[in-house]
Amino acid sequence: MSPKRGDRAAPPPGPGEWDVRFATGKAATGWEQLATQAAGNTRAAWQLMRTDPAPATRTERHHQLKGELGHGAHHSEPIERWQIEVTAGGRIWYLLDTERRTVWIDHASTGHPKATDR
Repeated sequence: MSPKRGDRAAPPPGPGEWDVRFATGKAATGWEQLATQAAGNTRAAWQLMRTDPAPATRTERHHQLKGELGHGAHHSEPIERWQIEVTAGGRIWYLLDTERRTVWIDHASTGHPKATDR
């Protein structure tokens, strides 16, 4: 069965880990496509989201998005949006719910997101 909105992206979190879930069905579908195309990199991204979703040292491949894309909403609450570059074009965007220690994947795709082409 394919994952859908609200589903966990992997097993339940262990001690000190973040829960990683899909914010939308489209993100879940994109995750599956990304995992098929770049399994190792997708697994590494999942591990980052699970253990260090907001790293103190940001890189070109893992950082908070800028401008209006840098924040989103989940359950009508404004929260930070981060990005992990999984492949040259593939991206994962996620919302960081620090109160619930939950990462909500709101975009996953094998292609570069058009929203950043402004």
